[in-house]
Order: sequence, then structure tokens, then C-alpha cells
Amino acid sequence: MLSKSSTYAIRAVLYLSLHSSKSKKYSPISIAEAIDVPAPFLAKTLQILTKRALVSSVKGRNGGFYLTEENTMNSLITIVESIDGLSKFYECMLGLPVCGDENPCPIHHAVSPVKKQLIEQLTLKTIKDLTDEVRNGETHIFL
Repeated sequence: MLSKSSTYAIRAVLYLSLHSSKSKKYSPISIAEAIDVPAPFLAKTLQILTKRALVSSVKGRNGGFYLTEENTMNSLITIVESIDGLSKFYECMLGLPVCGDENPCPIHHAVSPVKKQLIEQLTLKTIKDLTDEVRNGETHIFL
């Protein structure tokens, strides 16, 4: 349900949350290699996230991307919204122009609860939450 762009963004932010600090910054190329995504694509994604204050960066010789404690308090939905917007969560999965609880498409009732639950979880979960889950061994990510 999430685009590759959003999943790459979440993976990059999670990588930074697990490994970076104000004194340890990463280039887009090193992040891309670590999470196995295209570097040029990731560089653009990181620029978007930086403009939205979801990722921090410093330019120059010792520059790079990192996360502050404040950055880690952002919810996952803010990352998805910054990269893709939220319209796909409210659009018909079959692409029909009119679809909703009162005028459902054939799969509306199957998909609607899943969409609502995903929106809820993306809104409630912060980058810090995911980082803590990985560090506590509750979830795993291979970076």
C-alpha cells in the first residue's frame, strides 16, 4: 500500500535513527548503499525530508544527513505525506471516481478497514518507536 518512494524514505530515516548523530553524519551515497536503494533517487528524497524538517543536514566537507532527537519524534505519516501525499489512502482502490461507505465499489468494504488501520498506525508510530522496537529485538530490519 506504500509506494517505493515512501518505503525508501522510511528505511533511510530508520537507518539514520539507528546509526547517525550530530557528530556522525551520512552522505546519500553511503545511506543508499547501506539500505540498497538507488543513490540519486534517495538524494532527492532526503532533500524533501530535510525541507520538511524530518531529517537534519549540514552542508560542506564534514556534512551529511543525521537525525536529532526532535526528528525522531515525527510520525511515519509525516514521512509518507511528504513523499507521496495522502490522497491514495482516500481514493478508490479500483480507481473509480465515486466510491465510499454509501456508494462502495466491489472491494471497498474489504479494503476500507485496512486503509483506516494503516493510517492509524502510521499516525501513532514515530521514528523513535520503530528505532526502539529494532533495538529491543521486537522487530528486525536488515540494513
